[in-house]
Amino acid sequence: MKFDTPATTNPIDQLKVIGRPTDRIDGPRKTTGTAPYAYERHDVAANPAYGHIIGAGIAKGRILRIDLTAAEAAPGVLTIVTADSAGKLGHGKFNTAKLLGGPEVQHYHQAVAMVVAESFEQARAAAALVRIEYAPTAGSFSLDKAKGDAKPPKGDDSTPPSTQVGDFDGAFAKAALKIDETYTTPDQSHAMMEPHATIAVWAGDKLTVWTSNQMIDWGRGDLARTLNLPRANVRLISPFIGGGFGGKLFLRADVVMAALGAKAAGRPVKVALQRPLIINNTTHRPATIQRLRIGAERDGKITAISHESWSGDLPGGAPETAVAQTRLLYAGANRYTAMKLAVLDLPEGNAMRAPGEAPGLMALEIAMDELAERVGMDPVQFRIVNDTQVDPEKPERPYSQRHLAECLRTGAERFGWGRRASRPGERREGDWWIGMGVAAAFRNNLVMKSAARVRLDSRGMVIVETDMTDIGTGTYTIIAQTAAEMMGVGLDQVIVRLGDSALPVSAGSGGQWGGNSSTAGVYAACVKLREMVARQLGLDAKEAQQAVFADGQVRADRKSFALADAAGPDGLVAEDHMEYGDLDKKFQQSTFGGHFVEVGVHAYTGEVRVRRMLAVCAAGRILNPKAARSQVIGAMTMGVGAALMEELAVDEKRGFFVNHDLAGYEVPVHADIPHQEVIFLDETDPLSSPMKAKGVGELGICGVAAAVANAVYNATGVRVRDYPVTLDKLLAKMPKVA
Repeated sequence: MKFDTPATTNPIDQLKVIGRPTDRIDGPRKTTGTAPYAYERHDVAANPAYGHIIGAGIAKGRILRIDLTAAEAAPGVLTIVTADSAGKLGHGKFNTAKLLGGPEVQHYHQAVAMVVAESFEQARAAAALVRIEYAPTAGSFSLDKAKGDAKPPKGDDSTPPSTQVGDFDGAFAKAALKIDETYTTPDQSHAMMEPHATIAVWAGDKLTVWTSNQMIDWGRGDLARTLNLPRANVRLISPFIGGGFGGKLFLRADVVMAALGAKAAGRPVKVALQRPLIINNTTHRPATIQRLRIGAERDGKITAISHESWSGDLPGGAPETAVAQTRLLYAGANRYTAMKLAVLDLPEGNAMRAPGEAPGLMALEIAMDELAERVGMDPVQFRIVNDTQVDPEKPERPYSQRHLAECLRTGAERFGWGRRASRPGERREGDWWIGMGVAAAFRNNLVMKSAARVRLDSRGMVIVETDMTDIGTGTYTIIAQTAAEMMGVGLDQVIVRLGDSALPVSAGSGGQWGGNSSTAGVYAACVKLREMVARQLGLDAKEAQQAVFADGQVRADRKSFALADAAGPDGLVAEDHMEYGDLDKKFQQSTFGGHFVEVGVHAYTGEVRVRRMLAVCAAGRILNPKAARSQVIGAMTMGVGAALMEELAVDEKRGFFVNHDLAGYEVPVHADIPHQEVIFLDETDPLSSPMKAKGVGELGICGVAAAVANAVYNATGVRVRDYPVTLDKLLAKMPKVA
């Protein structure tokens, strides 16, 4: 099925199942421990051996010699995998560095060997006996120092290295009021609870891996490329995932090493990356340096806006696209954006939840507050004044839906924004300075081709199969809701099977595209199944078109049939996919929101405590408000972490992230997160998909950190432009305490 004209009325609009706050159908399995994650698949591989990966002890250079003598003689050791023993490997499309290094070392903790033994403890102990001699070379480990050598990255139509509309320099020079400030965001880790883990099993020249991966088809393709196998010989299974946030979009070392280890040992091998290797071996959100220049007239209208961003990555890597939202979020006739990419020899920088917009809004939305203050306008009103209903770079291209102003007005009213102190450092409660902050939320709506297979069996059960993944976001449930709505059955009559490359290829989970795209694929397959049911029941074309599927029945022209009767003893099977035309080219499709935060800052210590939070979201039809709320409050929590504590500390001499565990890399805990409220505007977007939905998972993090930083400024009058906002950056400038 192709979606190339706006959606009209369809069975999803009944909203009997879709749009209802529904408990997750996988919830009982999750809460009883019967939903097996990759490392826990004790049912798929008899007598597995255990692999323990050794990460490089230098950030750049070469391996001169690996002495395996002591390790090979250690108890329980079956084999040791190195680049020499593995032979020539291919390179996947989605990873920058090689997943098995040697003799060249590209980054610290790059996998360079793996010990396979009878037990995990034996593999770990033997790994400590491996002796590696390196020849280190000088590397580049500081974005600030490498900034001057940064160059425009390769780009495409959607992410060009620079854009220019009008005469920014001239308009900025003439602007009555302006700001020119630089902001920095640090390297950050995904810090998901479930580690990267894999069980690998060979049957002749065919490989099956049970792994933790967000994008099944991408992973299958890259594993085949890396191991020089035919794609048909690789199967990747990942039905349950304990968090990904972008860190499991791509093939990582655990999968490749488990496969190589299993081949060498001649038996199944299971591998889980230890936490330090998750942080230094896999991907992370790269640091940015961002310069914002914005000019406005005295009435608050922006006349000139420029956003420049610098980030770094390994040779051949890509930039953090932190200027993306600035191209689209606010009006202004004269515009300039640019990205520069520096070569750094740190571990690979890549996608982390809401790549681009999340760090970009951390800078842009502080800059908007700073300019609002200079204009003398309330920061909510300043944003509304600069709202637009068209793409600012291409005014002939309207938005499909854009309710940013409504999000901000609704949020201000619900949050009690009128009680905010108009000048910073005015409101105090005991030992705490109190402040409120706001930020706009923005994330582009992306759609991807997605397929599904739907079966109707003789019992009237509907079985949905697709390789789509559930990374803890509720995919099982919204897919079941879609099938139930389309086929007119209850959720208890739907079975959902996900996360297996043997199933039809879906959009996968990532970038806020998964929910809308995968359910649209299920919609397409159900449309085809409904047509098959109608033919099986002998309905003519008119009757089929008017048929109502409800309560396990098919009703047409005063006739009623049991859905199960249409299936017959052999059942019916329909498979289809949803692909997209050019509606996203004709109309800008985005999601919007407003984040409101109240903080307390301790007058004596500078400690920051978030007191309450509100997110107002406009993201098309919300397929399951309960699951969507959970996604948004989780994203808000990540935004608090980005604002106040998350930072990978770089050892600029040795080139690695020092705080590479969950003791040193701080993330929010329950005590850090107060009352959170989420409001979804009643919105449908017929230009997005037949579901009339859009993504919402990433929107919840976009802008949160800036709202926190703006609240801190409102409380104290201290403007922090270098994240995270820690007390050492506040203490020297705090208001005097009487």
